[in-house]
Amino acid sequence: MRLIPIATAALMAILAAACQPADTTPREPPATEAPAETPTPAVDANALTPTGWGAVQIGMTREQVAEALGAGRDDSGVSDQCEYFHPANAPEGMLVMLNNGVLSRISISEPADLDTDRGFGVGDSAASIKAAYGASAVVSPHAYEGPPSEDIFVWNGARPGDTEYITDESRRGIRYEIGGDGNVSHIHIGGPDIQLVEGCA
Repeated sequence: MRLIPIATAALMAILAAACQPADTTPREPPATEAPAETPTPAVDANALTPTGWGAVQIGMTREQVAEALGAGRDDSGVSDQCEYFHPANAPEGMLVMLNNGVLSRISISEPADLDTDRGFGVGDSAASIKAAYGASAVVSPHAYEGPPSEDIFVWNGARPGDTEYITDESRRGIRYEIGGDGNVSHIHIGGPDIQLVEGCA
């Protein structure tokens, strides 16, 4: 006889729970961590860029270059209009070009151990440079030597045509000069004067 009240009480509890209003409180979605951002690699402050090297920037006057690197000079090519020389305090293997008294180009060769802002220096392979720059690289035959010697140009802004000669003084670029071993022998940075093949000529 005692089972009936117990069963009845259990049934009443179930019915009471069923009659409660549904919980419509909005629930916060589970917290998720924001995806980690891939950091942009910092450019080495000592790297060669199309616009210059450290504090020495294309477009500086002769006086500014002398203040930054010293006023040394050698016989690499000097005329009334164009000077191409090694400043007294520049790294070994570096030459600067002053055209009409304005810095227009910086060149390096052995034993300079400087790299460009893409991490390439003297001795690196032409294949690795072409792979890194892809379609933006303009490859030209070397002025005096056959393949694998060649020049690889990379210009800021729109890619020029394969045979286009840049005359816009505001353009900046890098020229990787490739030797007969297929590796970089010289690097030239600056404006249109990076296209000159014999110093000032």
